[in-house]
Amino acid sequence: MVWTALGILIVLLALAVPVAAGLGFLGIALSEIYSRLPLTLAIGEVAWATSNNFLLVAIPFFVLLGEILLRSGMAERMYNALVLWVPWLPGGLMHSNIAACAMFAATSGSSVATAATIGTVAMGEIKKHGYSERLFLGTIAAGGTLGILIPPSINMIVYGVLTDSSIPKLYLAGFIPGLVLAGLFSLTVLLICLLRPELGGRRTRTDWKARIRALPDLIPPLVIFLAVIGSIYAGLATATESAALGVIAALGVAAWHRRLSLRMLLQAFEGTMRTNAMIMAILIAAYFLNFVISSIGLTGQVNRLVTGLGLTSTELLLAVIVFYLILGCFMETLSMMVATVPIIAPIMFKAGYDPIWFGILIVILMETAMITPPVGINLYVVQGLRKRGRIDDVIIGAAPFVVAMLVMIAILSYWPSLALWLPRAAAD
Repeated sequence: MVWTALGILIVLLALAVPVAAGLGFLGIALSEIYSRLPLTLAIGEVAWATSNNFLLVAIPFFVLLGEILLRSGMAERMYNALVLWVPWLPGGLMHSNIAACAMFAATSGSSVATAATIGTVAMGEIKKHGYSERLFLGTIAAGGTLGILIPPSINMIVYGVLTDSSIPKLYLAGFIPGLVLAGLFSLTVLLICLLRPELGGRRTRTDWKARIRALPDLIPPLVIFLAVIGSIYAGLATATESAALGVIAALGVAAWHRRLSLRMLLQAFEGTMRTNAMIMAILIAAYFLNFVISSIGLTGQVNRLVTGLGLTSTELLLAVIVFYLILGCFMETLSMMVATVPIIAPIMFKAGYDPIWFGILIVILMETAMITPPVGINLYVVQGLRKRGRIDDVIIGAAPFVVAMLVMIAILSYWPSLALWLPRAAAD
């Protein structure tokens, strides 16, 4: 049964079938082969139950929030302010790319939106300052992945729903690893530019007066961050309600800068509908697949198979990490999470691993998948913004940051309290 499911999945991936259609087809195929009952009759109920989940209502709000921020010009002002603070570092504006991605991630919740927004703003700086195009593009692709690690995060919401874990605890757990990973990205740029100074471009000059004058442009992201995250921990809103508050704050920022118009809102609504339709199609198909594999006993079979291997908890963790690193090369991250977490998470929890810590590890593994070819979605987002050349340049530029992510995975595995300290401190 396990090998049949795996074989069908490999064929679907090889045929480049759209993710939602592929997951749905796999569920129908397994139902027809192994079930005596017509499980396909449950598709309507699964679709309704998935769409009716209160926590998942946060997803369209966060998508809309990202669309408003993208079209209000906030990202451009934020980036231009950050540019003034890092020109003295080897690598210059490439550190701005990472810092801007980290700041935007604290308001967006989406890696794709983060990479697309910061990439749109930063792309024109490559030739202007003589940077290595490959490395510059790599900082945008890798920095964009921070969108699902630094809270708020759409993927954390999905993980929380799948494992019945606390969303506020997951958000708290993502703070320190997110900042550490952003630091590792900047350290990677620093080391590369120290070893090969010609890749770091020409340093720009500025003064303290200009830096201080630009500080107000960094306030809007902070306001939105406090509206979203602060409202949760102040006990004023749930995770879903905080996403709605974030949208209101973003509309306020857009109005303050006189960028709020009917045309902008219509564009934001259209972008939100397109993105949310894709996400919900994947979620519904993946939930149906999970319903089928549970009904036919595949989940129990996988559990028995893994248990029968006699792996220690450390060996099991290494096996799971390798599994996700390989699978991430071939599957889109959200569908990979929804399709695999319900099977793998119970095994990890039974082995003694903390659900909150495991959630952060999964998110970092999803981040890695976003910049590993051939299906790394952020690679294609950045190449799409570039609109010339080959995607090989983006892949090569992002490769050093894959190494940084592997280092982060090792640190988090060796030192779980990096993620668990804040949730435990808040509980005390």
